[in-house]
Amino acid sequence: MKQGMIVLLNGTSSSGKTSISIELVNQKEILFHHLSIDDFFHSFNEFIDKKFPDIEPTREVDDHVVAQIIFDPIVSMFYSTVKLFSEMGLNVIVDTVIENDKWFDECLDVFSDQPTLFIGVICSKEELIRREQTRGDRKIGLAASQFSKVYCFNEYDLEVNTEDLNPIECAEKILSFIKSDKDYSVFKKLSKRNVSVS
Repeated sequence: MKQGMIVLLNGTSSSGKTSISIELVNQKEILFHHLSIDDFFHSFNEFIDKKFPDIEPTREVDDHVVAQIIFDPIVSMFYSTVKLFSEMGLNVIVDTVIENDKWFDECLDVFSDQPTLFIGVICSKEELIRREQTRGDRKIGLAASQFSKVYCFNEYDLEVNTEDLNPIECAEKILSFIKSDKDYSVFKKLSKRNVSVS
């Protein structure tokens, strides 16, 4: 049995990754499973809230420390779960934000032996800000703060611009690329980076 393909969507918060993922799951030609980093963080928070509903911290913890204690291990588990799905022959849409070099290097390590289609989900900073304000469920400025870190790649197997194309059109473009049997090996050619968690 072949490994399942990994469709790795790289884009900031509010760029349209989840909407594209939903359309890819809903189409009938290729079976995909959608794994989102947001779901992993939500499950952890839900566990804490249910297990310790009245917990009251006695001291504040810096965001950087929280990231090292909780975020990094959750991201590692997320990547490992994606790899497990691929090893089981399941096609996976990866909906995540690779916003620092540490996460990118780990992603590169974990997926190095998997068939990974690297897709840039492109959107302008101005449009991202507008979407955040419209959504109302994201911290204003989150996408802008991620912008230069997430869009520092200059090579993808495929790019979809969510200002020019709606989610259905983006999904169709991705499907057409997959069905064309073109080689997708950009991700394997990318080099690791100096680790700088910010």
